[in-house]
Amino acid sequence: MNPARVMVCDDSAAIRGAITRMLESDPDVRVVAKVANGQIAVEELRRTKVDVVVLDIEMPVMDGMTALPLLLRADPGVRIIMASTLTTRGADIAMRALRLGAADYVPKPSSIGTAGDNRFQRELLEKVKGLARLWQRPIRAAALPAVRPAPVLSPRILAIGSSTGGPQALFTLVQGLGRQIGVPVVLTQHMPATFTPILAEHIGRLGGMPCAEAKDGEMFVPGRIYVAPGDRHLMVEGRAGSMRARLTTDPPENFCRPSVDPMLRSACIATDGRVLVAMLTGMGHDGLAGTRQVIETGGCAIAQDEATSVVWGMPGAIAQAGLCHAVLPLPAIAAKLRDMLKAPRA
Repeated sequence: MNPARVMVCDDSAAIRGAITRMLESDPDVRVVAKVANGQIAVEELRRTKVDVVVLDIEMPVMDGMTALPLLLRADPGVRIIMASTLTTRGADIAMRALRLGAADYVPKPSSIGTAGDNRFQRELLEKVKGLARLWQRPIRAAALPAVRPAPVLSPRILAIGSSTGGPQALFTLVQGLGRQIGVPVVLTQHMPATFTPILAEHIGRLGGMPCAEAKDGEMFVPGRIYVAPGDRHLMVEGRAGSMRARLTTDPPENFCRPSVDPMLRSACIATDGRVLVAMLTGMGHDGLAGTRQVIETGGCAIAQDEATSVVWGMPGAIAQAGLCHAVLPLPAIAAKLRDMLKAPRA
């Protein structure tokens, strides 16, 4: 892959410089433009080839939300990452930007030089490189183990895992699922605590199933989506017909809290293995051990394919382990899930 060509747009010269240094620490990334506001970004995009724009939200002259549609009009193929503050307002603006065409977001540390810089740098680099790969060329289909047959018993719960690139993928998936699927949906997205209630709110606005952050002890209702709160594992307790949420502060798993693995393990126990897993784009292998348990107890899994994933870590891990019923491009996953949920089986 050619180096990712990036434009950095931020009104602070210090932050532009810091983000540029972070990006150019990776030989696969090249910063081709640094600009101070959205108006200059639009003008620059018309004369410079750019794969990814890192776009600050709050700027004078023209802010990020005003610039977003103008940038997409200037180059419909450019991928835009919104740089958002770790506040409720910042989270809401970032989620609105995703629904308006931004590809992803990164939560900025409160100030450059803080302990959060390393985490911010890792997240920024993986998103920039992943989005540039999607923009530059399609991925050739990898040779995967044969997919598994559908399970005999129909699922009692749909469990979704996602991370890097996940919010945009979730919007597409949930819109495709529609309003009637007949089982509860539990969702773990790796995301800060400030952002998860806003993510749930925006998913709920899509016009499909109601969605909210899960509350400890609440009963799961079919046709509703329950999002794991940031910094809490979402567990499934009880038995089929009377399942409920349990939130824990147990230690992180796979360096994550919330983590997909404990959600899947607990769902296996509560449903006697009748779990349908949808694993979407994400870094790492969170969800691999839990999906293996789902398959061993009679459940089923679908993974997003490499060509449509920002990072083919989590879905790739279960696909390459031979745990999937299907490996599909993102736009095809919802229809497959609906078919598996409604299929009449013993």
